Amino acid sequence: MKYQAVLFDMDGTVLDTLDDLTDAVNACFRHFGLPAVERGTVSANLGNGAAFLIQHCLPHAVSDDEEKTILSWYKEYYDAHCRIKTAPYPGIPELMQLLFRNQIKLAVISNKPDPAVQELATQFFPGLMDVVVGESAAVRRKPNPDTVLKAAEAIGVPIDQCVYIGDTEVDIQTAKNAGMDCITVTWGFRSREKLQEAGASVLVDSPEELELLLC
Repeated sequence: MKYQAVLFDMDGTVLDTLDDLTDAVNACFRHFGLPAVERGTVSANLGNGAAFLIQHCLPHAVSDDEEKTILSWYKEYYDAHCRIKTAPYPGIPELMQLLFRNQIKLAVISNKPDPAVQELATQFFPGLMDVVVGESAAVRRKPNPDTVLKAAEAIGVPIDQCVYIGDTEVDIQTAKNAGMDCITVTWGFRSREKLQEAGASVLVDSPEELELLLC
């Protein structure tokens, strides 16, 4: 095995969460009398956390207080409805189980709010994760390197023996900021062209290709 630890992004990398995220944004906007947004709009604004998502999906500017109220409602709603349509991408659970059997440390690191990240990791990857890190006030979100550095420290693996797997420009920059290798998947929320423009050096089109690089 080339790496001692594999650190995965969540949304668009190991879990297809787009439908639940879109439904949650639109439930929130309906509650506040705002127009619905398209699935593609939600997809284009994922990767930088819930606050970024809501801010960039809003149809017009609102006050800071209004935005905080909308964001709070969205987070609570999504935490309660994050498992309705969400599922792992085909081949991902099998890949994780293979890595686990080969004693590779595994982590999930996401800019999604931490309660949802913990819940989803427990449901879909039970017993496989050595550490799970979501967005919280305790650590700066990606692309700051804090989350991946915290995860590497928690599992006791040097950062140069870790690889980060993600699907957006945020993940590419996170790995760069942390000084670690990065593999970028193409089945998530960005096109191959966007990923190449963002500096992706290693791209994979399937979990099977990813397995070949990791094993």
